[in-house]
Amino acid sequence: MVSPDMIRNVVGIVGNVISFGLFLSPVPTFWQIIKKKDVEDFKADPYLATLLNCMLWVFYGLPIVHPNSILVVTINGIGLVIEAIYLIIFFLFSDKKNRKKMGVVLATEALFIAAVALGVLLGAHTYQRRSLIVGILCVIFGTIMYSSPLTIMTKVIKTKSVEYMPLLLSVVSFLNGLCWTSYALIRFDIFITIPNGLGVLFAALQLILYAIYYRTTPKKQDKNLELPTVAPAPVTKNDAINGSTASHVTVNITIQP
Repeated sequence: MVSPDMIRNVVGIVGNVISFGLFLSPVPTFWQIIKKKDVEDFKADPYLATLLNCMLWVFYGLPIVHPNSILVVTINGIGLVIEAIYLIIFFLFSDKKNRKKMGVVLATEALFIAAVALGVLLGAHTYQRRSLIVGILCVIFGTIMYSSPLTIMTKVIKTKSVEYMPLLLSVVSFLNGLCWTSYALIRFDIFITIPNGLGVLFAALQLILYAIYYRTTPKKQDKNLELPTVAPAPVTKNDAINGSTASHVTVNITIQP
């Protein structure tokens, strides 16, 4: 008979794979930044927030805080490294104003994590109390992250277009939340259940909106072909003498990319 712990580990491994794919989803954006050597209008805020979220979950999953949560540590540790790489790229191609802002936020996050770690390890002497304190922080920041699609969903409803809400990302987000919610329910962990359960809910709403507004989304066309304009050329004296009735035409065709 398969034990619940084995099922939980399998679900956690699947969750790690899906989450890894989500962490890699901004790669095309950063490849564009590297090629243009400019961050343009992209913001570092989502990556700074994700970095903090990953640090909190890594701390939560440590054996000294919440035993038997190694899979939480692995994926968030990987996410921590990936987000750090994104921020390094962002820092290299940003102006001084953005660099200064990033420096302040990163310093604040580092001090915050250090304060949490010292406070929890020195002030809470049981796994239950440590898990409670760090878990509440993880729920707060995880919920903020998972609720971020609300802005794009509002835009979809207003414009009746899913152009800026990729279907693949919504599907993967749904599967990711479903995996980690299942993982948390097998050996009940309310702190993992709440943010990932909300992630399932928000991703499901995105899929519903996609089904509703897919048909009303303007279709993109690669090329716009204008109808030819035909202008008859004036008949010359030679044409009249030769009895020619043929007309010379000028055809203008414009193809816009």
